Amino acid sequence: MDGGNTGQRRRGRGGRERILAAATSLFAAHGINATGMEQVAAAAPVSKRTLYAHFPAKDDLVVAYLRHLTESGRTLESVLDREDLDPRERILALFTIPHDGTGPVRGCPFVDAAAEFPDPGSPVHAYTREQKRRFALRLAELLTGLGAAEPGALGEQLAMLADGAASRAMVLNDTACGRHARTAAQALLDAALAEP
Repeated sequence: MDGGNTGQRRRGRGGRERILAAATSLFAAHGINATGMEQVAAAAPVSKRTLYAHFPAKDDLVVAYLRHLTESGRTLESVLDREDLDPRERILALFTIPHDGTGPVRGCPFVDAAAEFPDPGSPVHAYTREQKRRFALRLAELLTGLGAAEPGALGEQLAMLADGAASRAMVLNDTACGRHARTAAQALLDAALAEP
């Protein structure tokens, strides 16, 4: 009997993983609201019943998708945790806009999701808001370690600059926006970390 339950759990996890993989691909290619649950089920491939057993509402799927991006390090912010770079280089690496050379340049998935779910009370918008708060706090932690006098304010400024660069790169389909923002970030860091 345990073997059957284990098999069911494995199939369930596999179904969930396939659903998240399909959603990730479809949301990136077409946008969240333009992608229907039926499309996700077909791409997974799973039955609609299986899809809704894992994700009773589309909001549940979108939050799980965003959480999956965060946990798998597939967001721009994940560069802040790289141990192979010193803290200043981690911050500046935020301004390297990722692009694999195929398809359009994508912006920040959290900003994209918040724009597609504008109600501040929606679960998706609430999750994106929390991630953006964590982003600024993580920057402030790194800046504290670098000796910045006002790490919270500087963290907010750099977060806004990074979000703006990612959004502008997506709108213009041009990764050069990141280089311009990096120059501005360097100036902010130089001013904040200059010895008195």
